[in-house]
Amino acid sequence: MENIIILLLALAIDLTMGEFPRSLHPVVWMGKVTSLGLRIAPRQGRCAQLIYGAGVIILTIALFALPAYFLLSYLMGLNMVAYVLVAAFLLKSTFSLKELHRVAFRVEGFLERGNLSKARVEMKGLVSRDTSKLDEPHLVSATVESVAENTSDSFIAPLLYFLLFGVPGAIAYRVVNTLDAMAGYHGEYEYLGKFAARLDDGLNFIPARLSGLLMVAAAYLCRRDGKDAWRVMLRDHGKTESLNAGWPMSAAAGALKTRLEKVGHYSLGNANNPLSPQLIFSGIRLMEISALLWIGLCLIVEVMDLAFIA
Repeated sequence: MENIIILLLALAIDLTMGEFPRSLHPVVWMGKVTSLGLRIAPRQGRCAQLIYGAGVIILTIALFALPAYFLLSYLMGLNMVAYVLVAAFLLKSTFSLKELHRVAFRVEGFLERGNLSKARVEMKGLVSRDTSKLDEPHLVSATVESVAENTSDSFIAPLLYFLLFGVPGAIAYRVVNTLDAMAGYHGEYEYLGKFAARLDDGLNFIPARLSGLLMVAAAYLCRRDGKDAWRVMLRDHGKTESLNAGWPMSAAAGALKTRLEKVGHYSLGNANNPLSPQLIFSGIRLMEISALLWIGLCLIVEVMDLAFIA
């Protein structure tokens, strides 16, 4: 029963408060720890970088997940109300719906008003690619892609690991995902980040595919093209460099009957509908319905678990 209350309270905190202040946000501190580790990392030797990178991620998981585990274990024996409140705040820090919703709508608003420069600046909060030269269709595409991918990475995945391993599991997932975003496969930290990238791929294997299926279901529920969402997802999910991102993104492309494209990297879906700013609203709606479906599934799992225990 406690997990149901924790989940619902965490969702209520996210929808009412949004993101925590940066000075108090655990993900910001994860980034600071990672940055410190990267600054003193070895610059030469692939093997040395791989070992060092693995050490950084294991240490960072321990620094954040273990204190959460021991704190919550202590509070559970001390006061159940305090336990639930702290667990809910910690869980909320691992996901974000309201902020993703806010940024995507701001991009749409700037594009509707023809303000491409501000839309490009706002897009930096959603994607890692260079946005300075993106035209309107590619800004729309990048926004819809990011909303779809982050439905998996920033919501479905952390809640899955909460169901499996509690709040410490969600925190551990967020550590891995943060390190992957900061280092990843390529660039200066390619081998330093390769362990994090591979681990992130593994942790997102199920959530990404689950997200794609939820996007297909959401397409039917919000009167989009569910059949095309399914067909395009099966056809195009492997076109992205990421093993996982293509599943929710290609499902969204099919549902919206449009082509999502990162020039020089991938093209998902078919260009039936033009990439107009209005498609961002439709992409957000897909995210919202997918999130509601996932919350419903999480609650069903918890209720069944309670029934099984009883």
